[in-house]
Amino acid sequence: MQVPIVAWAAYWLLRAIGPTLRVEIVGVHNAAQFRDNGEPAIGAFWHRCIFPAVWIWRRRGIVVLNTVNFDGQWTRRVIERLGFGTAQGSSNRGAIEGISALAKCLEEGLHVALTIDGPRGPRYIAKPGAVILARRTGRPISAFHIAVQWGHTFKKSWDWFRLPYPFSRVVMFVAPPIRIPADADSDTVKFRQSDVQAALERVRDVAESWFAKTEAQRNAIREEWRERPLPAPVAPPQDAIRVDAESNEDPTDEGC
Repeated sequence: MQVPIVAWAAYWLLRAIGPTLRVEIVGVHNAAQFRDNGEPAIGAFWHRCIFPAVWIWRRRGIVVLNTVNFDGQWTRRVIERLGFGTAQGSSNRGAIEGISALAKCLEEGLHVALTIDGPRGPRYIAKPGAVILARRTGRPISAFHIAVQWGHTFKKSWDWFRLPYPFSRVVMFVAPPIRIPADADSDTVKFRQSDVQAALERVRDVAESWFAKTEAQRNAIREEWRERPLPAPVAPPQDAIRVDAESNEDPTDEGC
């Protein structure tokens, strides 16, 4: 009986606060490239920022790994109403089934996402699910973090869940994608796991400190995270490719 009541309240809280949020995305090209290339990706983020994440990424058909406990049952109702798909599983129970379901979604061309330190923590410790999934499917991991300028932090919760106040400014940082080769050995997987942890910590730290910075400092960070055009190919010097037309020597001769 509690599941539909809690789901109804959470859904309308999202619908009430979400439209008022003023969102800025830094490093947006790191996410846009998947859309432009038609490549599905694995979104990875900390449990703390799930409220703004659900609002920002709504109605995109993203499939989210959802827990099988009580919290998972009411959150499933909420996010499905906001245009997400769900795959049942967790880091404790149903982990293999959840990863397999997400892998199938990726094969079908759908984006997937998971709270990488969920469902019960420890906070800010990345679990290996995203890396396992990336190795299995060959799809990239996209780490991001969302910080809220004005909101309430539930410090008694394990994740320090952050609920934004209406009309709060919000910033999302998206890290460059991380890829894991399908033939990666155990050492490579551990190394890539540390890369994922570092990427999540980087976007968390820069996002959470964003609103304490001056506008000049923020502009410098925006410039640092701006997409850079690929350098134009440099033609080799003409002297390097010029062939002496008067020479009768065979250029494939071993003496050349």
